[in-house]
Amino acid sequence: MQPRSPVRDNVTVGILALQGAFAEHQVMLQKLSLKRKVVIVLVRQPEDLDKCNALIIPGGESTTIALLARLAGLLEPLREFLKTKPVWGTCAGAILLARAVEGAKKGGQELLGGMSVAVERNGFGSQVESFEAPLEVEGLRESNRPFHGIFIRAPVVISLNPAPTDPPIQIISRISTSLLPAGQTAVPPDEDDTDPRDPRTIVALRQGLHLLTTFHPELTKDDRFHEYFVKECVLPTLSRASSPA
Repeated sequence: MQPRSPVRDNVTVGILALQGAFAEHQVMLQKLSLKRKVVIVLVRQPEDLDKCNALIIPGGESTTIALLARLAGLLEPLREFLKTKPVWGTCAGAILLARAVEGAKKGGQELLGGMSVAVERNGFGSQVESFEAPLEVEGLRESNRPFHGIFIRAPVVISLNPAPTDPPIQIISRISTSLLPAGQTAVPPDEDDTDPRDPRTIVALRQGLHLLTTFHPELTKDDRFHEYFVKECVLPTLSRASSPA
């Protein structure tokens, strides 16, 4: 049996590099130690997407990212990419992955869609209400060790709206209301944050190929979320693609 080529053993993850914390995501991916080498592509043009097995949309300013994507001719290619390949959106990226948004700037907000959720921009407050909190996250390596969540003008998930034909939504992390900033109004402090029907305390979820986090894993020194995305969301799709029909 001939050994597989090194190129085929690579996994290529794109990072939408128009605005926001794309460099921080790049550093985190470079830290990963996996059996398959992670090749990073900074996506700025439609042809960059053709090289990618998966994509990360970083935190930043969602309206600006959407505008720059339109100017670069990327909006429709991104929507097509979402139909078949894994995408992870963090903070602003999470807004762009939603199918509906509240609190958009005047003139509206272009979205990529792809996940059956609605979010509210800056749901936990403005820059001064930014906060950090320990999170329990299902499926991470060393899942008993909390992940340090950094929330900067974070969106809030306000509803889950999967159609009967959509993939199921898997909630992988919620935040306790006791850890929310005192000034926020999205979730009353006496709310029952154990109620599985209330989406407002959801801070990380999966649906089909895609991953959404309302916080910034790339701003920590903990690479477990990036490892999770590659191992749990991306590599299984490559295995299926390489399997014989």
